[in-house]
This record gives sequence, C-alpha cells and structure tokens, in this order.
Amino acid sequence: MAKKAVEKKEVVNLGLGTGRRKTAVARVYLREGSGKITVNGKPVEEYFVDAISVFTVRQPLVATETAEKYDVVINVTGGGIKGQAGACRHGIARALCDENNEAYRKILHDAGFMTRDPRMVERKKYGRRGARRRFQFSKR
Repeated sequence: MAKKAVEKKEVVNLGLGTGRRKTAVARVYLREGSGKITVNGKPVEEYFVDAISVFTVRQPLVATETAEKYDVVINVTGGGIKGQAGACRHGIARALCDENNEAYRKILHDAGFMTRDPRMVERKKYGRRGARRRFQFSKR
C-alpha cells in the first residue's frame, strides 16, 4: 500500500510586527488573505468580546484601507483586555510598515498608531500603602 503524499501549503509572512502597551506584548504576522484576524487561535470577535477592543484592533487596517487585503495572525500575552487590544493595534501598524516599505508610515504615524503607549502601573514601595500613598499619620 502506497502512502499518499500530503502537500503542505507553505505559510508566507508578508510583514512582522511587535506591539506593546502597558505589560501586554503582541506578535503580529501579516499574510495574504481576505481580512480574517485571529488572536491566540480565536477569531478577533470571540477573543475580544467588547466592540471597542475589536474596533481598536482593526483601526490600522481601516486607516490604510487594507482591511480586506491581509489575514492577520496575532499572539498576545500579558496585561488585560484593553492593554492587549492596544498592543495588537501597535503590532499591526508596525507589520504594515514592515510589509509596505514605509508606504503607510505617514498615515499610521499621523493617526498615532506607531507610538508605543509607555504608561505602566508604578511599583509599590516599602513603607507605603501603594506606590505613593502613605499610611495615615497619627501625632499621638
């Protein structure tokens, strides 16, 4: 009995981008396709249940009018839902610039998608109740 040769379709990543926001990190891969966005193996609407996060993730594709041109595969870790959505947006913007040799860079930069949002929660210090909050002072 002869085994049938299984053809594997080779995946070609057109653009790669790493997006970050707060403590979330997203690795984004652009592929030729029909506009399907997958986050951690799930469709974007299933992973991000609120519409605002889905809108946030799609913003770079809508701004560059490439929503139906690419399939996007995202692996995201760390942070919360809003931080992960912001990291995905940053990563997609970087991947689009990587793929199109900076053709979309001005559009994305003017929209504010190329800038990493550096705000993070400040660490708690010893002798304090939080990062800056002090314990209540008692004179007596």
